[in-house]
Amino acid sequence: MSRRKHVTLSLFVLLLSLLGGCSRKEGVEGPIVTVEVWAHAGQERERRILEAQVARFNARQNGKLHVALTLIPEGSYNDQIQAAALAGDLPDLLEFDGPFLYAYVWQGRLRTLDDLLPQPLMDDLLPSILEQGRYHGRLWAVGAYDSGLGLYADRRRLEQVGARIPSLGQPWTRKAFNALLKRLAERDPDGQVLDLKLNYAGEWYTYAFSPLLQSAGGDLIDRQTQRAGGTLDGPAAVSAMQTVQRWIRAGWVDPNIDDAAFTGGRVALALGGHWNYPRYRAALGDRLLLLPLPDFGRGPRSGQGSWCWAVTADSDHPRQAAEFLRFLLQPDEVLAMSEANGAVPASRRAIARAPRYRAGGALRLFVEQLQGGYSVPRPRTPAYPVITAEFQKAVDRIRAGGSVQSALTAAAKAIDREIADNHGYPLVGRAREAVGQ
Repeated sequence: MSRRKHVTLSLFVLLLSLLGGCSRKEGVEGPIVTVEVWAHAGQERERRILEAQVARFNARQNGKLHVALTLIPEGSYNDQIQAAALAGDLPDLLEFDGPFLYAYVWQGRLRTLDDLLPQPLMDDLLPSILEQGRYHGRLWAVGAYDSGLGLYADRRRLEQVGARIPSLGQPWTRKAFNALLKRLAERDPDGQVLDLKLNYAGEWYTYAFSPLLQSAGGDLIDRQTQRAGGTLDGPAAVSAMQTVQRWIRAGWVDPNIDDAAFTGGRVALALGGHWNYPRYRAALGDRLLLLPLPDFGRGPRSGQGSWCWAVTADSDHPRQAAEFLRFLLQPDEVLAMSEANGAVPASRRAIARAPRYRAGGALRLFVEQLQGGYSVPRPRTPAYPVITAEFQKAVDRIRAGGSVQSALTAAAKAIDREIADNHGYPLVGRAREAVGQ
């Protein structure tokens, strides 16, 4: 062998040795694939569960696949994602809150999940999970849990005024609910008997009050024409918000500046989500009831949606990222996260094992709403962040006693202007290619 060949072979062997040290473990053949995962740093219990899930998944891979988790503060989460997207530095698997899904799709940041998730797994998910994750006929995101919205009530105080206990099949009508508030107020020291969580901030107004619009036959936006004018400020929506304003003007709504209106016994009824249940149960015990929202004319409605997962368009390892996502959607893992944050499990098999959510459970109503078509997804448009921001402004004006019609019309004009400025948000580039257009 010549000296040149000997040197070349030695360098080649050294290179293999170095590469092996970086990407192989003893007893493991083939390179190690690292999947980068970003998630929001939410509640401590959620963080601990997700970290444990990553550890369990990695332990099963025999060193061939490794998930690297990065937790990002919730307050700056979307800003950091947008900055990373502009820099071309997104991870393989990304968690984000539902309101941003359609904007990420429109920007071409996500990859469809239709060919990455097996049909049996998707069949096991709640219809609300799939409904919120679909856009332009493709599935882009799925969550391990969903949310629940309802009306909590003190059974004893309802019995004192002879109130009928409603159900999804036989809810309170708007007229009956108004009459109930009046009867409750007549027996209450300050007349304040309803908590609408007016102390909450952010998307709460949209999540809590848009079901009343939809129950009345209105909506935040026309889902077909993608216009707010004539819908958000149409007769049905105006009538619904006028009813809410009358509750406030009548003095029936507690301002709830201390978040203790219901737990402190100041009110008999409280609009709330699944996250309220532990404190409410601790305060009221067996007197606590969970009821559907009143029917404003088209049947009771409820909100839905929460944090979800998506594979990014720039991922070098989409199938490995989907493998970890499939792991998170297994019943044991769904239950672990649901038990940590109290949310509705996304999996039917997990629900069947969840004491609060299975048939006869204290929070079964939330499941029935999500399975039965009573919950309404957010409008599927990249304009949703503007829609919810403008609706929040409108509710603030209405709450302060302003004209309902004027407040909703101002919001509708701002929303339609946003959509028009973006030419209706047509899919272009990678996003268009992803849906096969």
